Amino acid sequence: MHSSSFLAALELGGTKTVVATGLADGTVLEEIRFPTTTPDETLDRAIEWLAGKGTPASIGIGAFGPIRVDPESPDFGSLLATPKAGWSGFSLVRKISAALPGVPIHLDTDVNAALWAEVAIGAAQGARDAAYITLGTGIGAGILSGGKLIHGALHPEFGHLKVPAAPGDSFPGVCPFHGNCLEGLASGPAIAARWGKAAAELPPDHPAWEMEAWYLAHGILALIAILSPSRVIVGGGVSQADGLHAKITDRLTEINNGYFSADMLESLVVPPALGQEAGIKGALLLAGGA
Repeated sequence: MHSSSFLAALELGGTKTVVATGLADGTVLEEIRFPTTTPDETLDRAIEWLAGKGTPASIGIGAFGPIRVDPESPDFGSLLATPKAGWSGFSLVRKISAALPGVPIHLDTDVNAALWAEVAIGAAQGARDAAYITLGTGIGAGILSGGKLIHGALHPEFGHLKVPAAPGDSFPGVCPFHGNCLEGLASGPAIAARWGKAAAELPPDHPAWEMEAWYLAHGILALIAILSPSRVIVGGGVSQADGLHAKITDRLTEINNGYFSADMLESLVVPPALGQEAGIKGALLLAGGA
């Protein structure tokens, strides 16, 4: 493939990076996945792979944050105060622009990209109000309200909500900024620090998952109260634990205490229909101007 008839996409996560070529409808033609390491090492590897494919018509990027996504801002495309070591202040857009001069760049958060794909071709098709929560190295949420992705002055930082402690839980949390915020209590690193094992190593009946459901249900209840979404997609590596979505729904129903209708809550929390491809497909949709 050596023409500008294709689109490029980059999904930059806290743990892994995905680079792809594809089409405006989200179809992935080729992709490569590798660990997210230092900024230059990660981006150089992505750029080298894309260089062998030719020059894309445009590139869509879904990146972890916090990141400046306002194209009018002088630091557009720069990572802000992220817990990811070595990334704060790094300009993603400057690096990509230097490697692909003249190629339009469409940037959003990784969770907004994933949500955009799920709304277009996945678990939230037709929804005008929805959220995509990712559980991994951090916790974040992409939000769609009235058919539009929400950014605000920066972008939503759902993972840094303060949530009530589960009964008997004295774990201080791992967030370097807030300690026991949602991300500090329920992200992948929090699970590993709390239980001494990575989430993928814990069986479905481990008490970690009831605690995970407790914290996520409280975060989601806040989302419902403020945004009234018709669908909340819970994705990311940690979300792949068997039975987690059902546990979240059960806990959410309990703490809701009958305020929002049972019918609404029963079908609200779902896994991503696009699985681990949601982010990269969303980046392709961004590249295509969807």
